Amino acid sequence: MAALRRAAGWHVNRKRVERIWRAEGLKVPACKPKRGRLWLADGSCMHLRSERPNHVWSCDFVQDRTHDGRRIRMLTVIDEYTRECLALPVAWRLNSDDVLAVLADLFVERGPPEHIRSDNGPEFTATAVREWLGRLGVKTAFIEPGSPGENGYNESFNGKLRDELLDREVFYALAEARVLIGAWRRHYNTVRPHSALGYRPPAPETVAPPGRPAPWSPSGSAAPPANHGVGGDVVLTSNPDHPRGGGHAACCGTC
Repeated sequence: MAALRRAAGWHVNRKRVERIWRAEGLKVPACKPKRGRLWLADGSCMHLRSERPNHVWSCDFVQDRTHDGRRIRMLTVIDEYTRECLALPVAWRLNSDDVLAVLADLFVERGPPEHIRSDNGPEFTATAVREWLGRLGVKTAFIEPGSPGENGYNESFNGKLRDELLDREVFYALAEARVLIGAWRRHYNTVRPHSALGYRPPAPETVAPPGRPAPWSPSGSAAPPANHGVGGDVVLTSNPDHPRGGGHAACCGTC
């Protein structure tokens, strides 16, 4: 919250924000037990560790219920290096065919990753999924059964999703759940600060100054469409100052 206030132009101290937060009776994160690292202190990997964007993606399922008790299911896909949520589809049911469809769309948009980490659920271990990934040269990194800590980045994201949205919203229909969860995903990717990224969002939106050529123009002379974003200023571009490096695409959400 202090990082959000500072990004909005406020001059605030983190400890003061924390005191106000506690005085208002807002939730304070509970202390969590220490966990062992996924890699050794000397840098040698005990388990696969992401080293660059599109190196390791992780997948997992999250469940919730609507107001009438019907179960809804979500598939979370995370780039472990950038911490960006690449996809968050919501449906009554999600099976291996749905996993294939989501991953296929992401591969077309971003290219296939080198590894995909997941648990040993039937949706991920299905023969069709493994054979398709094998033909594309994508390696699977299944965690040990009963060891969700080995998929820690995705488990951390799932905890934020449940803590910040699912435990605070009542969904009366599947369409409502899709809208609210999609809006939260956009906020998480483009606005919400992430401590591991120096309190920057994983995929911040960038704004081109008025009168500046659109970066998507081959000649650099074309102006952005008048109806693109707010005042035509928000554009699809990359952020070279992002802590995870350049080539990080972000969009205004109106495309």
